[in-house]
Order: sequence, then structure tokens, then C-alpha cells
Amino acid sequence: MSTAPNLPEPFEPSRVTSDPQRLLLVTGLSGAGKSTVLAVLEDLGWETIDNFPVRLLESLVAPGAPRTGGPLAIGFDSRTRGFVPSDIIDLAKELAARSDIAITFMFIDCAGGELERRYNETRRRHPMAHGRQVHDGIAAERELLEPLRRWADRVIDTSSLSSNDLQGHIRELFGKTDENAVTLTISSFGFARGMPPLADLVFDMRFLDNPHWVAGLRELTGQDEDVGDHIERDPSFRLAFTQMFDLLTTLIPRYAAQGKAYVHVAFGCTGGRHRSVFTAERMAQDLRGAGFSPTVRHRNLGSRAADEIERSPQP
Repeated sequence: MSTAPNLPEPFEPSRVTSDPQRLLLVTGLSGAGKSTVLAVLEDLGWETIDNFPVRLLESLVAPGAPRTGGPLAIGFDSRTRGFVPSDIIDLAKELAARSDIAITFMFIDCAGGELERRYNETRRRHPMAHGRQVHDGIAAERELLEPLRRWADRVIDTSSLSSNDLQGHIRELFGKTDENAVTLTISSFGFARGMPPLADLVFDMRFLDNPHWVAGLRELTGQDEDVGDHIERDPSFRLAFTQMFDLLTTLIPRYAAQGKAYVHVAFGCTGGRHRSVFTAERMAQDLRGAGFSPTVRHRNLGSRAADEIERSPQP
């Protein structure tokens, strides 16, 4: 006996989801990383459109218009046709007032010097330079976009972020996680090479004796047993570490209860090779024993040992 083919069930208006359309508007300075953001969002299952004519946005999300299969991200910048910041803000305000749309506005920023370096490396022309120097185009675009930066819900500064750092940050912000779960990152860094821009909690480990000035330990790292033994012999380590552990095991569940999906805890020392690395590794180990699942990153572990950036030992 033949069976009927598996046909799609008939469309029923009552079955249409009542959840609002998730809409993310992404803009920012040319070269700051907007294309990278959109590419990561696409990997995460978003529908993405770059350089979309702003005048068509209202019709794209008009009431009754067919909805995309998932959240929608629209990218635009100074090159986009119909780009007038005041008009964009007015339109975004109108969309924000609708109950069928959940809109977020993101601005990707970057320091002028870093943008100029990127353009010089790639030999690309800045879209607003118009035959002038790159820094003139950057300055003109920054002035044009300033109203959008002030109005944005979220500003991401990529001045000190690599492409991989930016991708990781977007995945942390928009990746799917289990309900009430926290994605925990434990990292190490060197203060001499700049503060981590995306950390939620930062612990300064420079109060510990510095292995850099101990013969035989300078070229090693916090992942080496001899360095770990030296740090643990410091009388200040045990009490401070225990207090930090107690604080984290108190705060992380509270963050989860408040709906925070991602927590980044950073440990810093001068060069980012010894004290911070050992503490990050040890803290991750103990947090795993407490039921957490942290990811460990060492920003400056591969940096060379350099006397000029380390604090000189006290006499």
C-alpha cells in the first residue's frame, strides 16, 4: 500500500512566532572591523547584509513583511547610499518603538593611529580621503559618525584587538549558550604591554616576588614547575590566591543569575610571562575542581624576557 509523501504542513497564522525580530545595526569607522563582525555573525547563524541602502531598511522590516529565518544584522558605513547619521538615528528610534522588533545598535571604533597603520599596511585608499592623506579621511569620517557613536547601545574599540580577538569577542557576545550558563575565560597579560580591553575582572599579581630576577627562571614561564614552586614560596601568594578564589566562586554564579553569559577574568604581572601565567593556570585548575569550565588564554606568554620592561628588584 502506498503512503502519502511527507508534505509541508499548511501555513497557519496562529503558528507564527510572536517573538520580536532580532535586529542588529552595525556601523563604525572604515577599517575598524565591521566586516569581521558581520562574518562572525553569519557563522553564528545570523542573516547578514553589508552596505545595505539605509532608505530600504524600513521596508525590509515593515509590519507584515516576510521575516528572516533568524536574527538579522545590517552593516552600513559612510560609503552606504543614503548615509545621513541623523536620519539613521531617527529611523532606529522608530524601529525601537515597535514591539515586533528588538533592535541593538553597535559602533565599531578604532584609534586614528591604528587605522592609519592598517591602511598603510594594506595600501588601501580611505573612502573619505578623496586624494588627501589617510589621516585626513579618518578625521573626516570620525566627525561624520560621531552622532552614531554617541547614540550606539554598544561601542567596541578594536585599537588593541587582533582580528582573532575581535572574532572571539563577538562570539562571546552573540554565541548560543545554555540557559543560566556562564562562559568563563581566564587569561594572563603583561601590564607593560597594555591592559586587556575586554576583561570583566582584573587582578594585579605584581605584589609577588618576580621570577624574572631569579637566576635560572628568567627564560622559563609560569607554566614551568620551577617558576610555580618559586611563586608558591612567596608568603603572600597563598592567602591572596585563596581570597581571589573565594571571590570568583561567589561572583560567577551571581553573574549567571543576572543573565551575564560571558565572564573574562584577567591576571596581570609586569611582562605577562611568569606570575600572571602561573596564577591563571592555577586558578583555572581550582575552578574546574569547583565545577566551572574555564578557557585559558595567555596573551604575552610568547613575548621575550626583557629587563627594560620588568620592574627592577628592590635592594
